[in-house]
Amino acid sequence: MTDFTVWDQLLRHYVDPQGRVNYQDWQQQAQGELQNWLDRIQPPDDRQFATEQQLAFWLNLYNALTIRQVLQQYPIASIQPKILGIPNWVGFLYFFVRPVYRLGAQHYSLNHIEHQIIRPQFQDPRIHFALVCASVGCPLLRNEAYQPERLNHQLEEDARRFINDPAKVRFDRQTQILYCSKIFQWYRPDFLQVAPSIPAYIQRYLNPFTLPSLSLSDTTVIRYLAYDWELNDQINP
Repeated sequence: MTDFTVWDQLLRHYVDPQGRVNYQDWQQQAQGELQNWLDRIQPPDDRQFATEQQLAFWLNLYNALTIRQVLQQYPIASIQPKILGIPNWVGFLYFFVRPVYRLGAQHYSLNHIEHQIIRPQFQDPRIHFALVCASVGCPLLRNEAYQPERLNHQLEEDARRFINDPAKVRFDRQTQILYCSKIFQWYRPDFLQVAPSIPAYIQRYLNPFTLPSLSLSDTTVIRYLAYDWELNDQINP
């Protein structure tokens, strides 16, 4: 079984409960430790290990590679840099499309891991609350590793935390409009695999104590929030 102990310890030390990362200290103190762990880990054998073990590996790997990329470039304000106030899409795409990892003879980019492995193989929309691209608009980075024996609980917790965060999902009772993260727009087909509509998916995770008597329907009007690409840094949060 792949050992996530080092990754777990790094997350506990450098990530706070709000998902903010102390990139400055991590870069100065433990960048090499992260690289050493990435050099050693191997994926579980598909023929021998359960789905939870495989998915935990790929989620942890994706997030670790994202952190490593930021540490290599830090200090930065965003993974979507701007030139003269205009988003630098070349740099942004480079972050996700450039191969950043090698296992055997196969080279992987973040896009490859997400769109060619995790999404098609596991078909679980909750992964969109677990994959973190180092931005404020992303899901919060857990300050612990994903563990096979706890994976379902962790993913359920991620979904509830994301959907009950007013910065990601909120409902205007006056206008009857549901405002939600663009993650629900970008990956709409994934959510519709398990729910008849985006509002129906969101409804199942809403906290009844914070949003009492709120009942969303398939016809609820949706507006998507602007995505915040600011770095999820503990400095100047």
